[in-house]
Amino acid sequence: MRIYLDHNATTPVDPRVADAMDEVVRGCFGNASSIHAFGQSAKAALDDARSAVAGLLGARPNDVIFTGGGTEADNLAIRGVAEAALPSGRRHLVASAIEHEAVLNTLKALSKRGWTSTLLPAGAAGVVDPTDLEAAVTDGTALVSVMHANNEIGTLQPVAKLAEIAHRHGALFHTDAVQTAGKLPIDVAALGVDLLSISAHKFNGPKGAGALWIRRGTRLVAPTTGGRQERNRRAGTENVPAIVGLGAAAEIAGGKLAAEGARLAALRDRLEAGLLDRVPDATVNGGGERVPNTTNISFHGVEAEALLIALDLEGIAVSTGSACSSGTLEPSHVLRAMGLTPRRAQSSVRFSLGLGNTDHDVERVVEVLPPLVARLRALSRTGAPVHA
Repeated sequence: MRIYLDHNATTPVDPRVADAMDEVVRGCFGNASSIHAFGQSAKAALDDARSAVAGLLGARPNDVIFTGGGTEADNLAIRGVAEAALPSGRRHLVASAIEHEAVLNTLKALSKRGWTSTLLPAGAAGVVDPTDLEAAVTDGTALVSVMHANNEIGTLQPVAKLAEIAHRHGALFHTDAVQTAGKLPIDVAALGVDLLSISAHKFNGPKGAGALWIRRGTRLVAPTTGGRQERNRRAGTENVPAIVGLGAAAEIAGGKLAAEGARLAALRDRLEAGLLDRVPDATVNGGGERVPNTTNISFHGVEAEALLIALDLEGIAVSTGSACSSGTLEPSHVLRAMGLTPRRAQSSVRFSLGLGNTDHDVERVVEVLPPLVARLRALSRTGAPVHA
């Protein structure tokens, strides 16, 4: 039986979510913008999903905009606010250096059109220091975007404090909460943010569905033109089955947040302790508070890609970082921003737990991984090809 420990990349769809989607695919084909009964049935399904997502975020349903996923939600937030801020002359954007590429590459794209940006350091712990934002934000800053939790190392950011600093300078604040939604309680009012992104497939929903919560009164220009769907914020006929799946996943996650978080934290801590005890020269990357399911460990003297392949041959799936960066030979931009050397960054493996993981899974990894590391280190010392 294979063991899946890459839930930060994507998660298995909960069977109850699949059932809800199947019911809609088979029996609710209307266009939610149509006024006849078929359309109104689809609209009711969207309304129910919107309420479920709002409940997960401590928000009002009318402030939730459905998107095609986290990347689109991030783009809608950043591009939309940037465009809306043009008349004010605010053309400066701030983000952390450890953001997901959905944020970083959007800033790069906007820089070609005249916006400037500042990337905040994350330090050795992988946590943004509010004093760095205080120094970076100006009266020309339109938006600050700092993720709620990092996807590679799991560190939580001081979002409420950062948002307060941004607001003091007249800037809006966006947080990518893709890695915390469904794992930790979220209250948009307590966070003090203006925009917040989530993605269904990170908490046992379907791929291709996400949402952007937008604080009422926030000015945003929709990058996509077309119909008036989603309160004129996201044109195009809604993907009703996927959105229903998002709503079902949100409702399920909201009902088990505390218990599941504690269960995953216990498994993660046990896995981490077992590997550090049995593998010499292994180091956990990141510090401070983390999401309960994630650990990132450097196994010094080992190429992480070789270890990943070796583990896969043993039926264990892990990753070296963001799935959106797979295929690149460059070390993780997150770990490099934390000051890790390229060599250490390239020896780092991310373990992210979730639905279905058990004590047996942890025991199996702790049993299998140490001898693999020893073998790869031995091959590296002899200069032999490091193959799994």
